[in-house]
Amino acid sequence: MENKKNVVLGAILISISAVLWGFDGVVLTPRLGNLNISFVVFLLHLFPFVLMNFFLSSRYKLLKTLRKNDLIALIGVALFGGALGTIAIVKALFLVNFQSLSIVVLLQKLQPVFAILLAATFLKERLGRNFALWAIVAIGAGYFLTFGFSLPHIAHDQNTILAVLYSILAAFSFGSSTVFSKRLLQKLDFISATFFRYGLTTVIMLFAVIVLRQINDFQYVTSFNWIMIALISLTTGSGAMFLYYYGLKHVRAVISTISELFFPISAVLFDYFFNGHILNYVQWISALVMVFAIIKLNSDNKKQQSKH
Repeated sequence: MENKKNVVLGAILISISAVLWGFDGVVLTPRLGNLNISFVVFLLHLFPFVLMNFFLSSRYKLLKTLRKNDLIALIGVALFGGALGTIAIVKALFLVNFQSLSIVVLLQKLQPVFAILLAATFLKERLGRNFALWAIVAIGAGYFLTFGFSLPHIAHDQNTILAVLYSILAAFSFGSSTVFSKRLLQKLDFISATFFRYGLTTVIMLFAVIVLRQINDFQYVTSFNWIMIALISLTTGSGAMFLYYYGLKHVRAVISTISELFFPISAVLFDYFFNGHILNYVQWISALVMVFAIIKLNSDNKKQQSKH
């Protein structure tokens, strides 16, 4: 019974973190549009990492306990989830000037595909009997939530085409990060995993901004930018990541990626409340179908866990 409760709690916490990411994408990150993308990603990892050091510096000793495969998982999490994935999704948002969430939502439709394949390959996770059915339903509903009954209009818009490509890159990166995170959490607790992820991503992004000659961009950061960076770092950034890793500790990687579909659902809702973009009936029905599919997937996961 306790194990079942942990699975439910894990799925709920991952869903909450996804909602926080939706809020960040619609309300917070757009306020940093005056800065270079790589520099933004660098600051969003540097700020919380510096704060974490005041409380978690004693955990550096855990690095000595990591074996080769653990270090590979840590590098994978930082590189794909922290650096490449974040850069790609922010770049996609900047390319469409935050006027359309279609690209962001598209990202979440592709991510489970990569995570399912990677989890089955590297983690040897067994899929529930109905997993494929509900995964297809969730992803299909996501498509209609994004585009309705129309095809994406990307042929005549170069920025949109580039945004789609960046979204696909982000989908692969976040899907890969989910699998690497699951492997890392077999060795580290969720607090240490978050701490080391932010630290290594900060190092990677420091190298990136130096190479891109953006290290002096601190002069362009406004007081309002700093407020947004602090807010993101403490809530939708590291705060959401702590919840995510704690939840991931108790559920399989493929289930967590489906739970993350709450990101596009929340993003569309926040877009309505903050930007006045109204959903049509097709999008509302699609959102409800997606939530239902996510619930069924979590139920399927609990049954699978009880058998093993």
